[in-house]
Amino acid sequence: MPRKDQGCEMIGGREKTCMRKREKTSSLSTMCNRRRTLSQFNFKHEDLTSELRKFYLPRGYPMPSELSEGMHLVNTFEEHFDDLDGYNEEHAGIKLLASSISNSVVSLASFKGSVRLFTCTGIIFGYMPSEMNILTSASLVRCLGDEAKFVDKLKIKVRLPNDKLVVGKLWKYDYKYNIAVVKTKSFPEFHAAHVHNGVKFNSELFQANLVAIGRCYESGELMASSGRVLYKTSRLDCQELMISTCKITKAGIGGPLIDSSGNFIGMNFYAKDETPFLPVSILLKCLKHFEIFGRVVQPWLGLRVGSLRAEKLSICEEIRKSFPQAHGIYVEMVSEGSPAACSGIKVGDLISTLDGIALSNAQQFHELIFDKAECALKRSEGIVFKVNVLRPSDCSGFIATINGEEVAMIKQNRSSGCIQAKMTIQILLCGKIL
Repeated sequence: MPRKDQGCEMIGGREKTCMRKREKTSSLSTMCNRRRTLSQFNFKHEDLTSELRKFYLPRGYPMPSELSEGMHLVNTFEEHFDDLDGYNEEHAGIKLLASSISNSVVSLASFKGSVRLFTCTGIIFGYMPSEMNILTSASLVRCLGDEAKFVDKLKIKVRLPNDKLVVGKLWKYDYKYNIAVVKTKSFPEFHAAHVHNGVKFNSELFQANLVAIGRCYESGELMASSGRVLYKTSRLDCQELMISTCKITKAGIGGPLIDSSGNFIGMNFYAKDETPFLPVSILLKCLKHFEIFGRVVQPWLGLRVGSLRAEKLSICEEIRKSFPQAHGIYVEMVSEGSPAACSGIKVGDLISTLDGIALSNAQQFHELIFDKAECALKRSEGIVFKVNVLRPSDCSGFIATINGEEVAMIKQNRSSGCIQAKMTIQILLCGKIL
């Protein structure tokens, strides 16, 4: 956990700390107000240190190396987000959408003893007379020292929409996709969101207005932010992630992304300038694998692909020159010695079909791999794919056979560097960040 930083940026699944300056006028005003407050109560340096330790350490925040007046905590997991200050029709519609699903949106916190480790948002997706299932981020249970490990003797608390706190119990989790399912006692006033309604990622969805929703843990406040899906490949190692323009804070990690009809689109994660999300099509397959196999089965192919529409214009031009009517997904990376490399696939290739099914985007490719892995495991067969490959560099094409390998979860998790976020703190002192 970093001791000095903030303005966290997600790159390759890891947080990169960066410095961020506040506006000078605001900083001086805040500093003066805090100094007056401290002098009113005759706070001494030791008193301030004691108060900060008492308040922030149990919440999982590190203490700064130096303490002085004019400090305040910023960019925490309680930081609010929304863009609904206006009173126009668009904002009214967003508020209506967020409130329509609010009875299914909760906040969660994990504790090691009395120290809080992580907080995030979750959504009720399964309801039974005795218990509710909550879908959330696996960062809730991730060990900060070793991201592939589960924290022993972990306590989970769930803040319900009516502000009640109940105990949660971890059922299943997967670190590659950073998802977890927590079970807790059911209450008749709450209901499950319609997570299992299938949503196709077609051109219409990319034009639709979306709403990201979160809930703060300590205040229980509901938050919402609007945006759209981008034709963009995530910078994180989890290829299945998609990107929306909805702006959220870390409090929204694990929260739902819905469309204008209230359909569940995916689960949100946090990045500085954009919001990665795991689409519902992959989430549903993960949940199905939990039920059938007790884990998520995902073969390792050793290649990274992207939708052609998300690639640079120069790449699109090169492909169209060689194959004017081509469709498919673009190969961005191939790992040395991987099943994909052994099959003859190279960076710059275009994969047009998988097992005879025409490919239009990367999301479809990942969904088909999931389905194939499930069928192969049920039949105790090898996970084998046949893909049609077009090579723009020499205008050639061929059929490649890829023998997928199921990677042990802990090995996969350590290499994936997938979506994660750590609690960090920023101290502002006289307009400078410690």
